[in-house]
Parts: sequence; C-alpha cells; structure tokens
Amino acid sequence: MNSTTHETDFYAWTQEQVQLLKTGQLHQIDWQNIAEEIEDMGRSEKRQLESRLELLIMHLLKWQFQPNLRSRSWQLTIKEQRLRLEKLLQKNPSLQPNLTEAIEDVYPLATLSAERETGLSLFPETCPYTLIEILSSEFLPE
Repeated sequence: MNSTTHETDFYAWTQEQVQLLKTGQLHQIDWQNIAEEIEDMGRSEKRQLESRLELLIMHLLKWQFQPNLRSRSWQLTIKEQRLRLEKLLQKNPSLQPNLTEAIEDVYPLATLSAERETGLSLFPETCPYTLIEILSSEFLPE
C-alpha cells in the first residue's frame, strides 16, 4: 500500500500506518497524510465545541425570549449541551482559551437558528450571556 490508499481505502490506510508505527518502520510512513489527518482531528474537536455552544446559546435565547413556551425539552437540551461541553473541555483542556472567541463566532448562527425556530427577530446583536453564565448549570435567563 502507499499514499494513494489514503484516497481509495482509508480504513486500510489507517491500519497500515498503525502497523508501520508499531513495528518501527518509520521510513515507510505516509507522513504527509498522517499530519493532515491529525490536523483534521484537531479541527474536528474545535468544530464540536462551536456546534455545542451554538445549540446551547440558541436554547438559552429561546428560553429567555419565549418564556410562555418554555418546556422540559428545552431545559434538558440546555443541560445536555452543558454536560457535553464540560466533557469535551475535560478531554481537550487546550480548547478552553478558544471559548470567548467561539461564542462570538457562533452567536450570529445561534440567533439565526433561534429566529428560524421562534419566528422572532428581536435577539440582541451580541451575546447577552457571559461565558460563566453559558457554562453554569444553575443559569437560566429570565
């Protein structure tokens, strides 16, 4: 197998690369594709952080701006996303410094999703919640 296997049979390529690493055959390693795959894995963790923040903020907005429609489902989604974020940050503590920027990046998408689901277009221009509030299991906006 060679680096073209990376394109034609990804699973076989991963197994070959693992075996080469384990047996110390470093001269045969597909270093370029391994580096790209590791880079992609890091980006995937960051995307997961952003996706969870977006969903959490959207539900916080819905909770705040549609108090008459609050449901146990919304509350559980908020709780679930906070727990998933906590777990993600425990496994990837180096994502912690990205939180403030990630909130700023995803907030417009969170408002767009909230607007689509609620029909409302009155959400603030910038995120009305602090990082501490967003992550706090005790916080629900009133």
